[in-house]
Amino acid sequence: MTRELAWEILRSNSSVPTREVPAVALRAGLDSRDRGLLARMVRTEVQRRASLQALVHAFARGKPNRDLSAFLRLGFAQLFFMDRVPSHAAVSETVRAASDQLGLSKGKYVNGVLRTALRASRAELSGDPRRDLIGRDLSFEEPVFKDPEEHPYLWAEDALSIPAPLFKGWVKRFGLELATELAKDCLDDPRLSLRVVRGKREELQAELLTHQVSTSRGEHDSILTVEPGDLEPTLSSPAFVEGRLTVQGEAALRAAELCGAREDERWLDLCAAPGGKTAVLAATGASVLACDVSESKLERVGETLDRLQLSANVRTLLLPEGREPPAEEFDGVLLDVPCSNTGVLARRPDARWRWGPQSRKAIGEIQATILRRGACCVRAGGALVYSTCSIEPDENQQRVRGFLEEHADWSLEEQHLVFPRPSQPAGSIDGGFAARLRRS
Repeated sequence: MTRELAWEILRSNSSVPTREVPAVALRAGLDSRDRGLLARMVRTEVQRRASLQALVHAFARGKPNRDLSAFLRLGFAQLFFMDRVPSHAAVSETVRAASDQLGLSKGKYVNGVLRTALRASRAELSGDPRRDLIGRDLSFEEPVFKDPEEHPYLWAEDALSIPAPLFKGWVKRFGLELATELAKDCLDDPRLSLRVVRGKREELQAELLTHQVSTSRGEHDSILTVEPGDLEPTLSSPAFVEGRLTVQGEAALRAAELCGAREDERWLDLCAAPGGKTAVLAATGASVLACDVSESKLERVGETLDRLQLSANVRTLLLPEGREPPAEEFDGVLLDVPCSNTGVLARRPDARWRWGPQSRKAIGEIQATILRRGACCVRAGGALVYSTCSIEPDENQQRVRGFLEEHADWSLEEQHLVFPRPSQPAGSIDGGFAARLRRS
């Protein structure tokens, strides 16, 4: 059943298939083991989609349709990128699922393609970037990817599963070496980043260790990180349930701290969900109005604040898209705006496949609108913090510079860009940008 469910999620045309997993698993009544397998299969397919499609092109006879291609990608994902699935199970279970859903002849076809690729694979690297699987000690007898000497951006799309236009932009800004490292990092399973809300970091480390959760310290003195496999025991630990720990990345925490909120100040958080940055503001003693576009988002904010015992200083307000914020003046406004998520592609692998001119244009318009609306709510002398989890200049430095050029009564005080480092045992996991502006 698990392979059929993964296949149904992948063929649903959802823009965020990894987010569909919990609801699908709940409806199907999956136990924790099968739920984990479903999540891993969907995530691996999304994360490695372009590489998997290159394998389909290399080994499939003819041109399989969308449904058949989805089964082949799932099979390849298990065979070549999921260590805990034995090869015989990856083949037999995928063939069975394809036969049940598409018919016996299609199941035989899937069996032939998967076994052909398996026979052509080698448990070692060849040194040929056209044949080697990035991040794996596996290669193929013949090239399956584009030649990086002739088509470096298309090779990156094939081998690194990063859209060629996105990679090309990174190469122009950062150089080929850093761009390649950034793309490779997007293939890692990121460590879970936790913020210490109450208590000492060392004490919480020791407490989590009693629950078989080993942690590392981040660069920020409030941050701990844990392996992705320790997610469930971490979230069920007393430290998390009691609100002494919360999930928050180092870049996100630094953006919230950049606000410099103080006791008795009034702050507006226009894009508050899931509430992590709101909680940082509230913990200073500031009074916070937390807004977002849907009731479900505001419910998440409320749940976060209740667990962290920080609800007293926060009011929430539903602010549907298109509606102007309240006609009030605040000491500060925090704008954690929607973005392309290119600083968190390891954590949100779906985002890379939404990259394109149309989505970028839409995101840019939303960012500009939120920035304009937020600025109108800041009193004279007040602060505005603009943040994203993107590393793209048009969403970050250029967006801020364009605003400043149009608003002479504003000035830039500080800004910083953080590159993602998802596989580091310590330090920042997520990438992102934050800038603090001041109204004269």
